[in-house]
Amino acid sequence: MEDLNSQKARMHKLSLINRRSCTLTGVSDVLSFDVHEILLETDQGMLMIKGDDLHVNRLTLEKGEVDIDGKIDSFTYSEAALSSGKGESFFAKLFK
Repeated sequence: MEDLNSQKARMHKLSLINRRSCTLTGVSDVLSFDVHEILLETDQGMLMIKGDDLHVNRLTLEKGEVDIDGKIDSFTYSEAALSSGKGESFFAKLFK
């Protein structure tokens, strides 16, 4: 039987190749994505990826893995957690 705490112990890893291909582990959820921005919930906080022509090629939430292609311009982490702060909007929590 799988330990329920094993998800909390996952390692968060980000691998970027030539700003065109990115592989991430330790991803809990994909909150939104379009060709200019991808918003992920990771084990290390919220992660916003910005760029152009961004595509989520592979998504395996059971393993916490995501592959992204496109022109990647920036990665921005935030400590905001979705479950904290009742009554606040998601973006209010993200940009505290």
